[in-house]
Amino acid sequence: MQAAQACRKGEPMDKAKPEGPDQLAEALARTPRGSGRRLRGAVAHYLGSAIVSGQIAPGAKLTGEIANSEALNVSRSAYREAVQVLTAKGLVASKPKDGTRVMPRSNWNLLDPLVLTWAFTGEPDPGFVRDLFELRALVEPGIARLAAERRSKEDLAAMKAALAAMRQHTLATEAGRTADREFHEALLRAAGNEVLMSLAASIGSAVNLTTQYKQRARALPRDPIPDHARVYDAVAAGDGDGAAAAMQALVDLAHRDTREVMDQTPG
Repeated sequence: MQAAQACRKGEPMDKAKPEGPDQLAEALARTPRGSGRRLRGAVAHYLGSAIVSGQIAPGAKLTGEIANSEALNVSRSAYREAVQVLTAKGLVASKPKDGTRVMPRSNWNLLDPLVLTWAFTGEPDPGFVRDLFELRALVEPGIARLAAERRSKEDLAAMKAALAAMRQHTLATEAGRTADREFHEALLRAAGNEVLMSLAASIGSAVNLTTQYKQRARALPRDPIPDHARVYDAVAAGDGDGAAAAMQALVDLAHRDTREVMDQTPG
């Protein structure tokens, strides 16, 4: 990104006018409709994706509000609100007389669904993908074990309905991926732990984004729905060990499939 390069060098983003507005238009097309909120979201997506991808490096200073809003052809208020979004997620911080700088990666809320989305806008960092799957492998088998011990009839019905929708629509469709998220959310609810429930949005985003990523260039390497069915069967049977093992296998196989796609991606 020319805009990112300009920021990294400490130059105004208006040096990047030829490219910035075009990329912002693409971001705008991906955001939900709705006047100011939509524009703010597009600017945040544009800047957030550049930061998370490393095109605007930690420590880099974003140039002034006036220069950047003009470079992106947006109002100062829309730009300011977008920076506030980035600030809330730990990506940037503003100080008097120093301006707005990109924070170290350790400050970022990496499990925020928007930050996860920005991480997968281009080619995700392999190390970050590995870390994401390591987190899932540590957390989700335990969730499945608790779900097998605590699930209710309503929980099982929700999981079964989500599984049926996944089979009907396949994970190649948005409807199928929505059902996939609903399956994992139902599993979390079945675990009966409100602290774990706070991970629902993050896990759902991670599942959805990695599934979409695996299908960018070709069909899914294999059908993962039977892996989900084995988790459901173990939970329905009240088999905690079996549910944990089935979920561990699901996450490991999903990670393997993602690595295969990344290994085959040029560059």
